[in-house]
Amino acid sequence: MNNHSPFLKLAKPAQRALQNAGIDDLEQLSKYTETEIAKLHGIGKNAILLLRQELNKKGLSFQQE
Repeated sequence: MNNHSPFLKLAKPAQRALQNAGIDDLEQLSKYTETEIAKLHGIGKNAILLLRQELNKKGLSFQQE
């Protein structure tokens, strides 16, 4: 993750969970459902909320369930 990562607001376990899943940016994140991301070890309710906000800022969203 670089210094411009949209994931820097997340707790370290959530950052690692996304990194381990190979998700480096919001465009990649938007290819997953909220449920899929929530199942990653280290992703909690707060992380989902922050991720949803970051996606919305860029006009993106999670895939539909």
